[in-house]
Amino acid sequence: MDHADFIQLLRDGVAPGEWADLGSGAGAFTLALADLLGPGARIHSVDRDGGALRRQREGFERQFPEAVVDYRQADFTMPLNLPPLVGVVMANSLHFVRDKPPVLVRIRELLRPGGRLVLVEYDGDRGNPWVPHPLSYPTWERLAATTGFSGTRLLTRVPSRYFGAIYSALSFR
Repeated sequence: MDHADFIQLLRDGVAPGEWADLGSGAGAFTLALADLLGPGARIHSVDRDGGALRRQREGFERQFPEAVVDYRQADFTMPLNLPPLVGVVMANSLHFVRDKPPVLVRIRELLRPGGRLVLVEYDGDRGNPWVPHPLSYPTWERLAATTGFSGTRLLTRVPSRYFGAIYSALSFR
């Protein structure tokens, strides 16, 4: 996948305002989010791996020097002290969480009323050592509803050599 693919997965779910990318890694989706939000984007990039955040910062300095990014070394499964957000991106990060409902309830509370959660995940329900707890889109629909999200819809699905496909979905607080 390349930058255009990352943008395609996020495009129809992103709205102007302050966002967080939870489990951002080296920042492929964070960079796509900045590209979609445009100059002056305000993003909180959260990951447990400080090295990944440093690499991400280098990418931002080259590609989006005007973006305002708060690089936070933290575990998104724990409470985060963030301002009320317009949106949260979770791209290939939720599949590392076994007990998803309490985490999703906390994430929902980070969002302003009407705020958006854009989820990018492998479209499967059986894990492996690298993607231990994936969730198919139908599973996400049910889980989103039980954790207080509404208006869940599939944004797009693209082929992937892992699990056959990767999808993006939009849900609202």
